Amino acid sequence: MPFPRSPAFSKVILSFVMFGLSMLPATAAAELEKLNDGELSEIDGAGIGLVLEDFIFSHGTDAPDVNGEQARIFRIAGIQSTDGREVDITVNHLYIAGSGSDYGTNLTPVNLGRLLNPWRIDVVDGNDIGITNKAVLEFAAPAMVDAAQGYDCLGGSAAVGSGTCSSRPATQDWQGERADMGMQMNVAVGDDRSANLNLHARSAVIDGSYLRLWGDDERRQMAGEFRLNFYSPELTINACSQDGSNCGSNIVMSDFVLQLALGNRLQPIYFDVDGSGNFLLEIDTIDAPGTGQIAANGQRAGSDAATWDFYNDYYSNPEFRSNVHIGDFSVGEKNFGSARVEGMLIQHLQIQTKDLAQ
Repeated sequence: MPFPRSPAFSKVILSFVMFGLSMLPATAAAELEKLNDGELSEIDGAGIGLVLEDFIFSHGTDAPDVNGEQARIFRIAGIQSTDGREVDITVNHLYIAGSGSDYGTNLTPVNLGRLLNPWRIDVVDGNDIGITNKAVLEFAAPAMVDAAQGYDCLGGSAAVGSGTCSSRPATQDWQGERADMGMQMNVAVGDDRSANLNLHARSAVIDGSYLRLWGDDERRQMAGEFRLNFYSPELTINACSQDGSNCGSNIVMSDFVLQLALGNRLQPIYFDVDGSGNFLLEIDTIDAPGTGQIAANGQRAGSDAATWDFYNDYYSNPEFRSNVHIGDFSVGEKNFGSARVEGMLIQHLQIQTKDLAQ
């Protein structure tokens, strides 16, 4: 099975691995558990599986610590507005914890992954997933399971057999594998620090999500595909003063479902850096069929069979499409009901960062 030969690809892979290791908590409680014969039969020893038990991640605030020393902060600087003022983005609080955190004020442990369905880091044979003759690096959340064995992805009290998510909801006796997560962020433009944004997701699940990376020999770039499944009974966005005292209207999205597909085996994402050091992300336009390859009536009969099958697979495969479902959408006291966007197919996408100071 050939591996990508690009040195840049290898450096990026190493960076991803080191970044993942750096995100592990400084202190963690773990306990070895005995597996029965049935559980052992499900383990194949391939790749690396990660299960984090009793996990809490909480990044502090921009205030001094108990000893009066400056706290560690998460800050993005070196940006300028179009009128030349310095832009400073400070994340005052970032947390991942158990369900029932009350928007980050009451943090309790959560489990991430299960022994039978862990987070995975693996190198897989591309021939098994439609990426011909490539070794593919995969970072994957717990996989979806059969509906008879899984749990409703949104139900807070879901029982086994109610859905396809492996991560279990919290109960009175079990903290589950669904995390509350949120971020409180301040954006300062010059001396104006009035822009504060808060985002909170309750009992979130990302089962079935993955990032796959490989080297493209023809373009000599790193290619990939990204699938993000995000389920939350409640996603909240609001803007408050820096001390949190005066808040505007809450934007609340209940029963929020995002199924985002960026890139696929027929139309991957390409990653690159231009000559000025700016980052490029591109999903290239799918190639048009050649003259006469598709019949005028669009039917398979009269078309080149292989070409027709290629485009039929591209346009009909639900794994290539993105969906957004919102059970109930409200802003303050105004309720806008449900919202649904289904079957989005990205034909072309190009994102390029710019240095605003130039």
